[in-house]
Amino acid sequence: MDTELTNIKDTDDFEQMYAGFVKEFLMSENICRVSFKLPKEAAPNAESVNLVGDFNLWDIYATPMKKDTEGNFRVTVDLEKGREYQFRYVTDETKWENDWHADKYVPSPIGEAMNSVVIV
Repeated sequence: MDTELTNIKDTDDFEQMYAGFVKEFLMSENICRVSFKLPKEAAPNAESVNLVGDFNLWDIYATPMKKDTEGNFRVTVDLEKGREYQFRYVTDETKWENDWHADKYVPSPIGEAMNSVVIV
């Protein structure tokens, strides 16, 4: 089953419909450009969404996401290759959400929540 899911994840259809993020490894730099998406189903009534994580010191205002015409929230960030980054989405500055398709999940050092992880 995991093999099938991995193969499906590589298709454009999967990316457009379900993937929470898409990785683009830049050959000329030690950077991976990651496009994050919080689907409208995850936050149907959200007015704002911010991406927070290790890469922005968990600042809920540092990386605001933009709502697209379909109601999904999106943002692209450049991350250093060869690392794992913990992250979450914050909707309307109050509700914390995980990415449904993270590479993995780890316990948050705060409370009993789990953090999403992207591996680049």
